[in-house]
Amino acid sequence: MENLKNKIVVITGGNSGIGYATAKELKAQGATVIITGRRPEAVANAAAELGVSGIIADQSLITDTECLVRQVKEKFGKIDILFINAGIVGTAPIEQATEVLFDSIIDINFKGAYFMLSKFIPELNDGASIVFLSSNTASMNGISSSIYSSGKAALNAVMRIAALELAPRGIRVNAVSPGPTETEILNKIGLDEATLKGLHDWMIEHIPLKKMGTADDVAKMVAYFCGDQAKFITGAELVMDGGMSL
Repeated sequence: MENLKNKIVVITGGNSGIGYATAKELKAQGATVIITGRRPEAVANAAAELGVSGIIADQSLITDTECLVRQVKEKFGKIDILFINAGIVGTAPIEQATEVLFDSIIDINFKGAYFMLSKFIPELNDGASIVFLSSNTASMNGISSSIYSSGKAALNAVMRIAALELAPRGIRVNAVSPGPTETEILNKIGLDEATLKGLHDWMIEHIPLKKMGTADDVAKMVAYFCGDQAKFITGAELVMDGGMSL
């Protein structure tokens, strides 16, 4: 069904994982989709596979975000859906955390997401939908997750305040907070195969439904928030983690 026909969509971090799956889902629903990412080859390949537009932009750099906004405005005009998805993971006990680790996570996951929202607001059509990719860790207390979790918790606070500020224009702002999801992101944190397997087994043990989510699961929820079915929902965080946070 083309529920999103004629809608213009920007998805940050759309070249892999949840962003890629969401681009595929929204395009299938009739939207015109623009994906971003900071790796030129990955963005080009993903855009070609999906049949969407790709623009290089590093969410951690405000200058890149400003350039992205200009390019989208010049080529597509105002947009109807903004999915702020780009992010990285990283862990360290508070005592051992470094400024480099802190900045790398916060610059993309919080500061970058914040200014992606800020810079795109003037280019949103009235009645637009904004969705943040948050995490169930925003309301959990895991050892070594203080930087990542606090960044996502801060993002949720921004989401709620943005929902209030943009309500007069009919713009809805929500967040989807997945738990463990089968994407490539865990393979990027430098763990060896045995440690990754141990982490996977630990997560399954702590998920009541005894399975991990998929990128397609999250994509369908993002699509729901973007459509008319959710036209009376704003300022909401939807946790989808198989019951893990219970």
